[in-house]
Amino acid sequence: MIRPAWKTKRSSNSHIMAVPASTAAQIAAAIRKFDPALARTIREVRAALRARFPTAYELVYDNYNFFVIGYSATERPSDCVVSLAANAKGVGLSFYRGADIADPHGLLEGSGSQNRFIRLPDGAEKLARREVATLIDLAERQAPAPMRRHGRNVVILRSVSVKQRPRRLP
Repeated sequence: MIRPAWKTKRSSNSHIMAVPASTAAQIAAAIRKFDPALARTIREVRAALRARFPTAYELVYDNYNFFVIGYSATERPSDCVVSLAANAKGVGLSFYRGADIADPHGLLEGSGSQNRFIRLPDGAEKLARREVATLIDLAERQAPAPMRRHGRNVVILRSVSVKQRPRRLP
């Protein structure tokens, strides 16, 4: 069972109370649940996507099946351009509207009506490939809302499921 990250704090009247840990601490704790090599890949891909989308809203979900960070122009999940998605088997890059992206190199996987993805066994190295960078650019162009021109990255912890699949392979 996964428990929320908590820290203790003394209130003004010297009672000890539990308060939720910071968003950064909760995200770090979620990533630490993965095998160390996979956790490193998640951090590398996240850093690359933050550099690519410096003004994006990072929408973080630690759900039953996947740990997901969506990169969106707004606080709305439906405005996500791409998402980092990780489970015990690996890391992928999900394209929210991937079915509508021209993919001449056949990199996108999936057969749903909307979503497509790319597996990232090499982590951020694959993101740097010209073909993948082009897909990300196309995804951004077709997004319903443009990224902000100015400002900083905003991280929003959207949900944490208490019950989760194991984040490490047996």
